[in-house]
Amino acid sequence: MPLARLLSLLAPPLCVCCGCAASLHQPLCRACLDDLRWLSFEQPPGAGVPVWAAVSYEGPARALVRALKFRGAVGLVDAMAAQMAANAPPGLLEGRSLVPVPLHPARRRRRGFNQAEQLAVRLARRAGLALSDCLERSAGGARSSQVGRGREERLRAVEGIRMRAGAAVPLRVLLVDDVVTTGSTLAACAAALERAGVREVGAVVYARTPGR
Repeated sequence: MPLARLLSLLAPPLCVCCGCAASLHQPLCRACLDDLRWLSFEQPPGAGVPVWAAVSYEGPARALVRALKFRGAVGLVDAMAAQMAANAPPGLLEGRSLVPVPLHPARRRRRGFNQAEQLAVRLARRAGLALSDCLERSAGGARSSQVGRGREERLRAVEGIRMRAGAAVPLRVLLVDDVVTTGSTLAACAAALERAGVREVGAVVYARTPGR
């Protein structure tokens, strides 16, 4: 019997959301998986950027994102990317380069990783797309989370997003992030890409704040 299977029998994996037993390689139990609110193909843009999200940012989806960002549970990323790839609108994940939304350098040092980059890597692998980590965020500007900020604060907080020096410019881009709320971060990324000559910019994210 494979070691992973044996360990799962001795100590079954627990659901990230409710703590009940979950299946091997599945971060949510069946009940919480059923509670995910899947979003439709047609969604409004975020601050002018076409964006599609797989699920609503509530309940189990919120628990997954928070475990990833604040508990360092990077092992959840593959399941999240799988959900995005399996439910994406037809044609969305074709002929694009995936560009992760950059994280402030101080926050990346503190967290140890960029959750958007982790999602982009897994999604690129599943969809057979190129990955272009061509954006960066300057050391200036706000370092704290966007959660709870008003629109003007969010817009100021994302100043300083720019193309990396010497980075190749993809023609068609899908920005990748974990959550979209107002879309201000996506808009700042799109502006930097368009200034560099990118012809088409959209976004794909794991979750979307309800009502946005």
